[in-house]
Amino acid sequence: MGVGVSTLSVTERFGKFLNNITLSTTQIDDGKTKRGSVCKVLNLKYWSSASETDNSFYVGSWGKFTRIRPPRDVDVLFKLPKSVYDRFQLRNGNKQSQLLQEVKDALKASFPKTDVRGDGPVIKVPFASYAVELVPAFPLTTGKFWIPLTTNGGSYKEFDPDAEYKAVADSNKTTNENTRELIRMMKCWQGQCSVPLKSFWIEILAVDFLSSWEHAGKSRVYYDWMVRDFLKFLVSKANSHIWVPRTYELIWIGEAWKSRAESGHARAVKACEYESNNDSIMAGIEWQKIFGDDMPLI
Repeated sequence: MGVGVSTLSVTERFGKFLNNITLSTTQIDDGKTKRGSVCKVLNLKYWSSASETDNSFYVGSWGKFTRIRPPRDVDVLFKLPKSVYDRFQLRNGNKQSQLLQEVKDALKASFPKTDVRGDGPVIKVPFASYAVELVPAFPLTTGKFWIPLTTNGGSYKEFDPDAEYKAVADSNKTTNENTRELIRMMKCWQGQCSVPLKSFWIEILAVDFLSSWEHAGKSRVYYDWMVRDFLKFLVSKANSHIWVPRTYELIWIGEAWKSRAESGHARAVKACEYESNNDSIMAGIEWQKIFGDDMPLI
């Protein structure tokens, strides 16, 4: 942990880094505009409303306040009426695929490049600055949602965005903002080093790590150690499972990302040593190998 006199202290370095990867007001407003234009089309079709926000809310990094710069996709859940579910239940074949196709077609008139990505449940509406990734969903009485999957003949999967948000928010409150800042930094590493580790997995793993890390809740002066220790923790999780909050879905995370985590950890160990020796520039060089140019040298 760098606490001596240096060109750039650990607190200053990580503070500048986090500022550099924070979305600007203009970028946030742009994301809101894109979400509004998409949701207005679906509100007109399914709810006879011209609202740009009703029956929808942010999920993913926008919902959990873990978004970073450069801008990534804007994830939005759109609630569909029960009458739509009932209508598709009367159909034969893959009902979920047909549902996604109908939503896609509704959007295609306004946004010709609209596409259904992969096996659902995401419909991707690309724009020059952002893509809106929209998840159509049916509310359940439990507060959870059913979202459509198209594989294996089609099915619905439980989704609990409130529980996912609460897991991050509660951890963040307990750790004095460490949780969201760790997630945001590791998402930057994910993008910079092409790490095949999903952002959602990073969120769950960060919460898990900070629940037992001895310095959780301390200031940014410990952030060099936090990055180093999280990457070590991550390596230990190769070929294991994580649990999705409250739905208790078990996800196998494999090890395709393990070598990158090991490289990142080795570089973080070096950077921490340089920080402790007040060699700010050499520390910065190592940090940039992990995080790229958003991490300041001086």
